[in-house]
Amino acid sequence: MRFIADLHIHSKYSRATSKDLNPESLWKWAQLKGISVIGTGDFTHPKWFKELQEKLESCGNGLYRLKKGFRKQDDVPEACRADVFFFLSVEISCIYKKNGRVRKVHSLVFVPDFSDAVKISRELSRIGNLNADGRPILGLDAKELLRIVLGNSPDGMFVPAHAWTPHFSVFGANSGFDSLEECFEELTPHIYAIETGLSSDPAMNRQLSSLDRLTLISNSDAHSPAKIGREANIFDADISYWSIADAIKTRRGFSGTIEFFPEEGKYHYDGHRLCGVSLSPEETLKHNYLCPVCGKKVTIGVMHRVEELADRKHGFKLKGAPPFHSLIPLPEIISEVLKTGVGSKKVNGEYLRLLGELGNEFAILMDVPLREIEKAGTPELRKAVSRVRSGNVYIAPGFDGEFGKVKIFEEVRKRELKGQELLF
Repeated sequence: MRFIADLHIHSKYSRATSKDLNPESLWKWAQLKGISVIGTGDFTHPKWFKELQEKLESCGNGLYRLKKGFRKQDDVPEACRADVFFFLSVEISCIYKKNGRVRKVHSLVFVPDFSDAVKISRELSRIGNLNADGRPILGLDAKELLRIVLGNSPDGMFVPAHAWTPHFSVFGANSGFDSLEECFEELTPHIYAIETGLSSDPAMNRQLSSLDRLTLISNSDAHSPAKIGREANIFDADISYWSIADAIKTRRGFSGTIEFFPEEGKYHYDGHRLCGVSLSPEETLKHNYLCPVCGKKVTIGVMHRVEELADRKHGFKLKGAPPFHSLIPLPEIISEVLKTGVGSKKVNGEYLRLLGELGNEFAILMDVPLREIEKAGTPELRKAVSRVRSGNVYIAPGFDGEFGKVKIFEEVRKRELKGQELLF
């Protein structure tokens, strides 16, 4: 069966996350979004793991469900109600020195049961403090983390997270590697996928022939319940841990991804946030990698880093590669249609009303006929959804930790802050 899965999120025990990130809220928002399988995140954190054990029960398929006593069905519009399954996951930060450089690599670990999670957490607790952060920071080689996962969970999976982020990823410009083999050496064959991250999409990744054998997965890395599903994976398989793992390993049953427009990601372009300088790769080269305002080195973004390692032109089509769908979250579309803030009560009220009439958010963004969207909303809403589906939108690229600015009906210029005029 076809279903959507978001396998990388965080709990309330990770830094800079919402206090509302608990199993009940994830269960509710998964239904509002149209997500059937949601990652637990943070299973190495003792308090979060205890809460998961208290509130979840095994389904016998390597996944878990929220116990009935914790479900508040009235919080979910009837048109959105559906089964939600939890998938044990965690993101781990490895900071270490290798080949003469400090490396900072974030990785995802997936396991099918609590017992495997306990084994991995027990071994990692001897290396670092798992209580300090839901996403633990360990002085551990990423290759050795992979070895620990393989040794403690026969069916466990290891995926390099947001693989291109400048500061914390396997290919990051600041602290990463130029190849998977440089990072994982003889264990590289155990890497079956990478997570593309918000600032890149599959088309960009396919510029590297070395990634052809890998499945390109996408997840939200959400720090609040409302942000789950901003990127996600589409499967056409049985709903079980093993079916999901097999689909990721083989691409059989993996039907594609749901993506941010990569320009909207906060590390797409190069730049220097403190000076308000946003640069295309060509502009960075022109300025010799230095900020034209303060003279310090700029942060090299994902687009630049991909082009640096690429051996193909952008637009290369890999035969048999799954498709992807670039979308804008429905609240942002409603916000532009109503000409009011995305966090306003007006936008939230309209969001819930549309979900009550048309079904979950992904159904509205991808599947509901446009005439039904117009009937439930307005002609302008129909036009907005149509433009998003066709990719006919305007985006000022994000840079150096600043999200890009996306608009549907009006052109947006590359961000102009102090010093930006010096570029021209």
